[in-house]
Amino acid sequence: MRVLVTEDDDNLRVAVDASLRGAGFAVDTAGDLPEVDLALSTNVYDCAVFDRMLPAGDSLDYVARRRRAGWTVPVLFLTGRGGTSDRVEGLAWGDDYLSKPFAVAELVVRVRSLCRRAGGGPAPALRHAGLEIDPERYEVRRDGRPLTVTAKEFVVLERLVRAAGRPVPRAELIAAAWDEMVPPASNVLDVLVAQLRRKLGKPAVLHTVRGVGYLIRGG
Repeated sequence: MRVLVTEDDDNLRVAVDASLRGAGFAVDTAGDLPEVDLALSTNVYDCAVFDRMLPAGDSLDYVARRRRAGWTVPVLFLTGRGGTSDRVEGLAWGDDYLSKPFAVAELVVRVRSLCRRAGGGPAPALRHAGLEIDPERYEVRRDGRPLTVTAKEFVVLERLVRAAGRPVPRAELIAAAWDEMVPPASNVLDVLVAQLRRKLGKPAVLHTVRGVGYLIRGG
């Protein structure tokens, strides 16, 4: 799945790019609307992410013009303007809306959902070891019991369930849920896994593979 990310903040653009790549997406980036024109003239995308306010103007107006000309790629708008009227405007021409500041892990989940929508039909639920992950509704169940998880916990758990009993390296999980500024030796993943284990309950299904990472097994 190929995604176009348009963001004029260099640090945020790099972080989003790294996180989407870590989640398995092919990513092209642009800093302003003229670069978007070039990208759209040479590539086909499954989803596009636009910061609302860019040097060349409001990207909502740009997307509206494209929509009127028949462009149908799903669009996620990013903005620091979180008022109700701003969200209504964004959803009038886009498909999703995320207010800044946001968790990059949540953006990854939303982009994946939009890409699947573009592919046609809802994504099937993932099931392994008594866990059920619904990528469309961002829902998690264990043995039919709903669990409340954060956006980062959802991304990590989804990656582990997709692996279906195979170990997932620490670096891969960190890249999927955080950005490239988090070193692989950081304990942020260990803290998140401890939180997930408490939420998942007994018997334990989230196991450590020393020197590698984590896996979901048993239950």
